[in-house]
Amino acid sequence: MKQKPGNNLISAVSPLNNLKNIKHVNLSREWAVLDRIDYDFQFKNGDWKRLSRETYNRGNGAAILLYNKEKRTVILTRQFRMPIYENDKGDAMSIEVCAGAIDGNDSPLATIIRETEEEVGYKIDDAKQVLTAYTSPGALTEKMYLFVAEYQDSMKINDGGGLESENEEIEILELSIDKTIQMIKNEEIIDAKTIMLLQYAQIHKLV
Repeated sequence: MKQKPGNNLISAVSPLNNLKNIKHVNLSREWAVLDRIDYDFQFKNGDWKRLSRETYNRGNGAAILLYNKEKRTVILTRQFRMPIYENDKGDAMSIEVCAGAIDGNDSPLATIIRETEEEVGYKIDDAKQVLTAYTSPGALTEKMYLFVAEYQDSMKINDGGGLESENEEIEILELSIDKTIQMIKNEEIIDAKTIMLLQYAQIHKLV
């Protein structure tokens, strides 16, 4: 995980002409890094204002949509998400593509190959990166690298379900692409990265 600068660190150099005097104040390092960032920003009318924003840095991540052309199916996961429960208890069991955080100097591709085996039990050797996205740029620093890859039943090497050491309990779903598109319409699938990858598959006729 990339660490944010320490307390009260001021950066004097900015690549933007309308941004200066950036100061990081750390608020928490309990799990990831929560900072308050104070900065001077010049608006189009020429006025400079001192602004503050909180940013949450949990590193970057990778996600993948596994698809099977012959069966016209995709592999998704379902798991409990506490932040969703906090917002809307009825949505807490979230249906998503396989995904995970990028650790240290790992590449997005290496990350998603590892996560595919850990979460859903499929062994893949490669994947195609098709999208890159910030899912909540007003608060999260996280950049998501989004992949697709074909799977076959023969590539299933274990039960998946995530790592017990990471307190993961993941249900694996094999669904028709048509059903997943309907689930987006019905708001059964409301995870942003999953919607993007399913719609990519639909637009590009992967299945």
